[in-house]
Amino acid sequence: MAGRPYRRHRQITVVSLLLLVLSMTFGPTPSSAAGSEWWVPTARPAPDSQINVTGAPFTGTDSAGDVRGFVDAHNHLFSNEAFGGRLICGKVFSEAGVADALKDCPEHYPDGTLAIFDYITHGGDGRHDPVGWPTFKDWPAYDSMTHQANYYAWVERAWRGGQRVLVNDLVTNGMICSVYPFKDRSCDEMTSIRLQAKLTYALQAYIDKQYGGTGKGWFRIVTDSAQARQVIEQGKLAVILGVETSEPFGCKQILDIAQCSKADIDAGLDELYALGVRSMFLCHKFDNALCGVRFDEHGLGTAINVGQFLSTGTFWRTEKCTGPQKDNPIGQAASEAEKDLPAGTEVPSYDENAQCNVRGLTDLGEYAVRGMMKRKMMLEIDHMSVKATGRVLDIFESASYPGVLSSHSWMDLNWTERVYGLGGFVAQYMHGSEEFSAEAERTDALREKYGVGYGYGTDFNGIGDHPAPRGADTSNPVTYPFRSADGGSLVDRQTTGARTWDYNTDGAAHAGMIPDWIEDIRRVGGQDVVGDLLRGAESYLGTWGGTETHQAGVNLAKGAAATASSEEWNPVTSYTAGRAVDGDPATRWAADWSDDQWLRIDLGATNLVGRVTLDWERAYGKSYRIELSADGQNWRTAWSTTTGDGGLDTARFTGTPARYLRVQGVERGTEWGYSLHEVGVYSG
Repeated sequence: MAGRPYRRHRQITVVSLLLLVLSMTFGPTPSSAAGSEWWVPTARPAPDSQINVTGAPFTGTDSAGDVRGFVDAHNHLFSNEAFGGRLICGKVFSEAGVADALKDCPEHYPDGTLAIFDYITHGGDGRHDPVGWPTFKDWPAYDSMTHQANYYAWVERAWRGGQRVLVNDLVTNGMICSVYPFKDRSCDEMTSIRLQAKLTYALQAYIDKQYGGTGKGWFRIVTDSAQARQVIEQGKLAVILGVETSEPFGCKQILDIAQCSKADIDAGLDELYALGVRSMFLCHKFDNALCGVRFDEHGLGTAINVGQFLSTGTFWRTEKCTGPQKDNPIGQAASEAEKDLPAGTEVPSYDENAQCNVRGLTDLGEYAVRGMMKRKMMLEIDHMSVKATGRVLDIFESASYPGVLSSHSWMDLNWTERVYGLGGFVAQYMHGSEEFSAEAERTDALREKYGVGYGYGTDFNGIGDHPAPRGADTSNPVTYPFRSADGGSLVDRQTTGARTWDYNTDGAAHAGMIPDWIEDIRRVGGQDVVGDLLRGAESYLGTWGGTETHQAGVNLAKGAAATASSEEWNPVTSYTAGRAVDGDPATRWAADWSDDQWLRIDLGATNLVGRVTLDWERAYGKSYRIELSADGQNWRTAWSTTTGDGGLDTARFTGTPARYLRVQGVERGTEWGYSLHEVGVYSG
């Protein structure tokens, strides 16, 4: 693999160091902000990073009554506490000050030779100058994988530049922790999640103290959409807790055997909800007891596949995709991680025409999805396999549940319209301005169609690269100072210690460079892209609010009388018509093995019928009709299809009064008959 050396920056001059020492000795003490400048702290620590943004943050709503602002839908503030505590070096904040917060891991001294994770995932030798504060010669940098990019003052600069929603995904991976040689705490995933949640609240208190007390700071953790709107209308940053981990609730699988139960899932969801978590991933990187994952490519994919084997006893398994969506070609490049495999074990090779994970949403995974729906939580579908994502969207569509998120470009883009159709939210990874603008343009028509804004997922501290500099000699560089996109502030180059970052030559080195990156997007992609981003906060809150107010429909068919054209006989199990309306997804009606079969349901009284859900067993209908009748004699077709593909189908049509409903099979999708686990009938 090609090496990926750290970028080297200009030498710090003796004069710069002298000025820095003087500023630390005689620099700012806790200051008193001007009375009307509520955004300026009354007691900022000294010394500390500069913000380099002036002017009042935008407050209130726009002319349509909508909140304004950018959404970072995927960030990891405290992943320095994950993976055993020594993979990401440096802290978000420290009571001991910036020098304690922004220092490298001890094993990175004297020259970065032991920055092992960097060269495992990206090649090269990991060498770099480990000194952070005050010189920052080599980090943070856009291509530095293992150094703190979310120092609180940098996040503050992003807020001052127009960001109004930040999703802090609590993240870890027990297997990475266990194989990484440097650690100072347990590898238990839920223990790390609890600690990161606790520290997010501690950061809120740390910032509040700078502004004079509880509730006065700009960093506000919110637990419902109404609270988030209030925070944003005040001009502050609404912070939502999410979870992205490979084995939530201990739900790993070993040799395809689940290591958790439904009780574990319920207890885990209840605990996370109590911590303030409102969105989460059910699987991430490794297949687990809940779902299969979307693959990684190149050497990183090989390393993660090794991790999957060490954690679960199985490598990824693939099959040919059945639709336009795919799970990426699996990375097959060599990786240092292969040395961790047992003797005689090799990473398998894969057919390039089979790019979908055989593993979808498991029964436990479906139980977790429905558990999140009961708790009005939002589900992240990035990292889910195509098969798992398709089933999740089927479930959400069957219930008209809007709580679906794609936060950082790990969803196959062919799902985009289904997400928007549900009322979900989509954000793009923090790509460079050319790539980001091109992808934004590709999906612009869909955002226009559904009237939604756009988000970005920076994934800072998430072990991923960030936008590289386009160079000072480009025809349209960022020029400093510039006006923030919301019009409220003036943004200059950002300085921390003796180091000043310029987006043109440094790229997106840390979270404080988000306003500069957005200005670069404006220059490359135009104002329309930035306008969509400014509507991101309103759209995210629309998805969240719709999730909170969602009401489960009453299934008119549950327990109703049902008859069928035929019922498959079995000496052990019953497959009678009533099994399709008994409310138990484990039972089913099964017909004889011929095309012309039907299932009839008597709702007991005339009801308005506008939505029908069909949960097919493997024996499904390729061509079938939904028919309605007031008297059981005269039927009219309300909905039909000739392209059924099994799974969970949802038929929507204009609400029609009916007492009787009939599913009329025309053509089978398999050699077997027609078989339905459950039929749901709803008013709308």
